[in-house]
Amino acid sequence: MNPNIVSELTEETLDMPGRALTWLFTPEQGVADQFSMNVVNIQGGETVRPAHSHPGVEEVIYIMSGKGQVYIEGEVTDIAAGSAIRFPPGDIHMVRNTGTEDMKVVCFFTPPATLDNYEFFDDVTFPDEA
Repeated sequence: MNPNIVSELTEETLDMPGRALTWLFTPEQGVADQFSMNVVNIQGGETVRPAHSHPGVEEVIYIMSGKGQVYIEGEVTDIAAGSAIRFPPGDIHMVRNTGTEDMKVVCFFTPPATLDNYEFFDDVTFPDEA
């Protein structure tokens, strides 16, 4: 089996607040050492929680399907399938699915991120949730 080809259908999926997360490439796999990548499925009406940042790590997400909003450092913007969003290193962010269908998001990190180097902010919410 070629380690450069992975499928979200065969990788372990983590049930996390507001989302199901599947890592596709991580440094621990011994394949990609310059980036990491995961796929997130956010059910209708759910918000990725808690708000978080990646100190020293740049993240780009691409919305494959669905619609919602993104929170970046206090600013909320509408997003939909086809949107690409960059989170600068250390910026606090989260994504909310405002639709009824699942939102599928592909996330890329450089240098590599894992859950171990996320910084969480339990007290940060979307402004209309405060």
